[in-house]
Amino acid sequence: MNSKQKIQADWWSKSLIGGVLGFSLALALSSLLTAITPGGMDGQSKVQFNMWMVAPIWMFIFSFSYLFRSGLSAMSWLTGLNLLSYSLLLMVLR
Repeated sequence: MNSKQKIQADWWSKSLIGGVLGFSLALALSSLLTAITPGGMDGQSKVQFNMWMVAPIWMFIFSFSYLFRSGLSAMSWLTGLNLLSYSLLLMVLR
């Protein structure tokens, strides 16, 4: 196996990045899901559903942040996904 293909064990950076950027991405995805479903942001019972969906999405992203090859790779991918998600959310809300 080539050294470029090995997953580096920089747990601290992956944990921090997965926690912070993963939470931000979970908020964006949960809000995007709420905005594009029928009723929009004003739909009945959507606040409760949105609140409970953040944690599973966040934990899914957080757990997969350890599969990136390095902390820098995790940061670049999650930053890009955050920018994309928040851009889509802003486009949907306008």
